[in-house]
Amino acid sequence: MKLRLSAYVNASQPQSVGVVALRTSADSAGVTSSGVRQDDARHGATPPAPKRTVWTVARGLLATTRPSVVGLVFFTGLPALAIDDAAWPSLARSATIILGIALCAAASSVFNAWLERESDKNMERTRTRPLPTGLVLPNEALAFAVALSLGGVALLGWQATDFVADAARWGGMIAGAATIAFYVVIYTIWLKPRTPLNIVIGGAAGAAPPVIVDAALHGSVGLMSITMFTIVFLWTPPHFWAISLFRKADYQNAGFPMLPITHGNEATYARMVLYALAIVPFATLPALTRHLSVGYGLFAMVTSLWFLWSCVTLLRGKTDALAKKTFFASLLYLHAVFTAMIVDLMIHRPIL
Repeated sequence: MKLRLSAYVNASQPQSVGVVALRTSADSAGVTSSGVRQDDARHGATPPAPKRTVWTVARGLLATTRPSVVGLVFFTGLPALAIDDAAWPSLARSATIILGIALCAAASSVFNAWLERESDKNMERTRTRPLPTGLVLPNEALAFAVALSLGGVALLGWQATDFVADAARWGGMIAGAATIAFYVVIYTIWLKPRTPLNIVIGGAAGAAPPVIVDAALHGSVGLMSITMFTIVFLWTPPHFWAISLFRKADYQNAGFPMLPITHGNEATYARMVLYALAIVPFATLPALTRHLSVGYGLFAMVTSLWFLWSCVTLLRGKTDALAKKTFFASLLYLHAVFTAMIVDLMIHRPIL
């Protein structure tokens, strides 16, 4: 049975959100005897941009989409193609919907890179990206992001056929456009530089693919797409908090109030455990509702408890090395659960 809903996210305000000290101005920054600024000596001077050619700029534009992130995003949308139906959609329709979602995700990444091009210069892991180095110019990135947005939304509308109600066409287009707007305006512009709740609320954008798929197929949102959305939504904070634990200095230099900075490592460890614990019932729910098999349910239970134990181990060990292990464990966990969903559906659902 399909459910119509409006999502409300109630997030408690942090007990104290400190003002993050930013980098000093040029007048107060020290310079070493070799002529290198002290902050550059600490973080490494931004390397010169490679020579701008059609090929290098094209590669730079592709890099701004963050292909690995795009791949993970549309991967989480794949099970929604069949989990609520008796069969998979046609290959053509499935590919069109997934490509539309991929383009929307890519557009969100490029908008993010365009908006954060200055703060990226202050972070070791982002200062070599195409925009901070000057390989890709801001107006080129902005035009590319707009083109990707239009293409993605258009595909999500075009995928609907004469046999599908207009609700599916409009559902896909609205869901795709709303996800881009949420990621760019709500997350990147509003939440990320202002509150440690940034990744908690902002995680809704990365969790949206199952909902977009359902809206594009049916013009409504079903229980299973909400369940998959919730799995990714709850997974996102511990995943990104793990990064912010061993990259704390980077986020401080960029001025982003991540949880380890505003509340400390101990509070971050504890909340990672709570979020990992909250995932367990949602990961196993598809088996309980018989949308997926008992085999999937057992696998999801074991892997979810393994991820929970990884977070507990971090809470007990409290080291950056363990934070890195938990980060990689989170990636492995999400891939494992959604791969299990896809395999289960391929076994039990025919393709139309």
